[in-house]
Amino acid sequence: MKLRDRLQLATASYFAACFIRVLRRLNRFTSVGQEVVLGLHRRGQPYVHAFFHDQLLMMTYSYRGRGQGRRLAVLSSRHRDGEYVSRTLERFGHIMVRGSTSRGGVGGLKEIIRHLRAGHDAAFATDGPRGPRHRVQMGVIEASRLGRAPVVPVAFAASKKKALRSWDRLQVPLPFGRAVFLYGEPIVVPAGADRSVMELKRRTLEEALEQLTERAEELAGRAVR
Repeated sequence: MKLRDRLQLATASYFAACFIRVLRRLNRFTSVGQEVVLGLHRRGQPYVHAFFHDQLLMMTYSYRGRGQGRRLAVLSSRHRDGEYVSRTLERFGHIMVRGSTSRGGVGGLKEIIRHLRAGHDAAFATDGPRGPRHRVQMGVIEASRLGRAPVVPVAFAASKKKALRSWDRLQVPLPFGRAVFLYGEPIVVPAGADRSVMELKRRTLEEALEQLTERAEELAGRAVR
């Protein structure tokens, strides 16, 4: 990578991280159902932190393991925009794994599985890196099965937000609103699951994320009325 490109990535990730931290301070955040992941942490059970790509921006603050000395391995695309995301999230202490459900996906998935088996938690934007929007890809289910870790669906919503004109309609919370993280029940993928069981689990996760997103939006909106 050229020096100019490295400088651009470093500068962009620095300001992106600052932007995220400012948004966190300018909004009131509430977490609902976080006992699910705290219970997994107490038992020493690694898990897969699963969410939709459009809710990625603030998701670093939904992870509860940081205060307990745990680390989160995050799968990120090898595309240039994925590299910006990786450099930004590294500033929050996460372990970045370059790969995706497309280019470089197999290697990235194998590394995520290694992290899960080593006791680290892992995170997936389940419909990334290029969609279709809100269509869960099979990689997160495969990681759960081979990593022997349950999947916990997590949703984010803000009472004041702007949706960007990207493929995922990335949600950017606006200042002085209310934001909600909502955690669902763990989804266990058996180690011996065949393709039909894995597809069932994939649909279960997709439906859970849709329902949690709808509920989180209701909670965020209700909080400001």
